[in-house]
Amino acid sequence: MTATLDVPPAAARGRVAEAVLQAVPGSMWKARVEQVSLLSVVLGPLAAVAAAVPLAWGHFVHWRDLVIAVVLYAVTGHGITVGFHRYFTHGSFKARQWVRVTLAVLGSMAIEGPVKRWVADHRRHHAFSDGAGDPHSPHRYGAGFWPMTKGLFHAHVGWLFDAEQTNQKRFIPDLLEDKAIRVVDRLFAPLAAVSLGLPALLGYVFSGFTLAGTLQAFFWGGLVRVFLLHHVTWSVNSICHVFGSAPFRTRDRARNVWPLAVISMGESWHNLHHSDPTSARHGVLRGQLDTSARLIRWMEQLRLVHDVRWPSPQRIAARLVSAAPA
Repeated sequence: MTATLDVPPAAARGRVAEAVLQAVPGSMWKARVEQVSLLSVVLGPLAAVAAAVPLAWGHFVHWRDLVIAVVLYAVTGHGITVGFHRYFTHGSFKARQWVRVTLAVLGSMAIEGPVKRWVADHRRHHAFSDGAGDPHSPHRYGAGFWPMTKGLFHAHVGWLFDAEQTNQKRFIPDLLEDKAIRVVDRLFAPLAAVSLGLPALLGYVFSGFTLAGTLQAFFWGGLVRVFLLHHVTWSVNSICHVFGSAPFRTRDRARNVWPLAVISMGESWHNLHHSDPTSARHGVLRGQLDTSARLIRWMEQLRLVHDVRWPSPQRIAARLVSAAPA
């Protein structure tokens, strides 16, 4: 069976929180401005998706818009899965300097937050997964329908609005000392603007320089694409810690959710990931598609990355629940 964590008493939880969180960065006013900005990032794409069905019915969509959306979804999504997650957070491989910077830029264009904050939050999540100190565990409010409903909302999107942030000095000292990554981190807002502006530009060019083509590509390749990528990523935090299968032993409640495998680029094989966090491949069993691992393999063959942490058959077998001692 999958191991679970005991939740410490309130006093212990307080000590954990004090250790892993820092005071509101800058000022409370700055934190509130950031929360309002985040709200627009969450609600803007949501409004776009709400409008997508009637607009599509009214032919406010062209095949080129869908191509732009799918390509940018794959490029920026793998920036998160391969770059922010498997490389910067877990060190699943080593990379050339220009490859590192490219991964940081593409991950930033997913508009899920600056690289330093994203990595700090995720390293903290693994340090305290599904226990006190985890920034987005769906189990924080306990069992039962309503506590779990509240927990799923918190894990999916609610935690993003916390005024306090993860202590970066504790969790990402390597990135704080990396000059190139610090530059990319500071450029998050311009990169987000590029991420939304690029599909509009492509739509303008490929539609023959028309306003309608520009707006359609911005809508589908910008807003709708960002909405889908956000919620797929957030579903790994929420759904993949409650539902699904757990063939591998972990110390938390991470699960595999196969319907999300393709659109999450292999991230929803979450149970193996929490069993073996530094593994470059998450989908390790037969039939488990993992495009992020495939991309890493291609990069390795092109000698863009090296020292990749591929799991051996013996390592995989040792982590299976059936291999656990009785």
